[in-house]
Amino acid sequence: MVTKAYKKDFGLTMRMFLTMLLLAVVYIGFLAILSQFMMFTWVLMFAALMLFAQFYYSDKLVLWSMGARIVGREEAPELHARVEKLCALADLPKPKIAIVDTNVPNAFATGRNKKNAVVAVTTGLLRTLSRNELEAVLAHELSHIKNKDMLVLTIASFISMVAFFIMRYAIFFGIGGGRRDNAYILLVWVASIITWIVSFILIRALSRYREFAADRGSAFITGRPKDLISALYKISGKMQRIPTEDLRKVEGLNAFFIIPAVSGDLITKLFSTHPPLEERVKALETLEKMMGRI
Repeated sequence: MVTKAYKKDFGLTMRMFLTMLLLAVVYIGFLAILSQFMMFTWVLMFAALMLFAQFYYSDKLVLWSMGARIVGREEAPELHARVEKLCALADLPKPKIAIVDTNVPNAFATGRNKKNAVVAVTTGLLRTLSRNELEAVLAHELSHIKNKDMLVLTIASFISMVAFFIMRYAIFFGIGGGRRDNAYILLVWVASIITWIVSFILIRALSRYREFAADRGSAFITGRPKDLISALYKISGKMQRIPTEDLRKVEGLNAFFIIPAVSGDLITKLFSTHPPLEERVKALETLEKMMGRI
């Protein structure tokens, strides 16, 4: 197998850059307001501690919540062999490999860096995909690791978490004092609501762009965009036949999955962590045509 020469998608790169720039503008404005009130310093410290713990122990938390277990080469020799091959092509250290016993066909990657990464697949996915399709999905997850998506989204979420805490618990910061103090607290509370709403939308847009980038990475690692297209269609189609109760058990980790497990009838594009399937397929088809000319 020969990996096609990787070319950056300038449009996708610019969209990610602009999203991060908008987040920075929103956060700087919010911090400028927050800096006027020393009483909120501990909120920054508490949010930093929470985010650090979440980031540092993300692999263990995600694996525990999914009921995933790490498997050795003896238990899953073929899966290990495929990951090793893809890691060689992607120039990545081999991550730990985990399996989740569920009918929901999906995969995810977690871990704070390349050395502490874990790639997990479900038993439903292993039963659903062909060998080449499975490789394409694994390459997508490895691309998330290579692109440091966990780190990027954690950093992007920090001030949003601060805004959420203040928005939720502003009443404990002094409401009931003097009229001037109440006015200041109200100002910060309103600023927190606006910051959280705007950042919520922007972070999800950033997450969608990272999914496009991981799809692109998979295509270049395997050299076969069609296999990922086929895998996405199979996973999406199988997901529609999974009982709602099973989907609800895992939908809290939608942001990690290659295809979100949605138990409702509709998830709006604006608030989704993943791009619509049709847009992902269109991007991969365009990429396949481009790669055919390399």
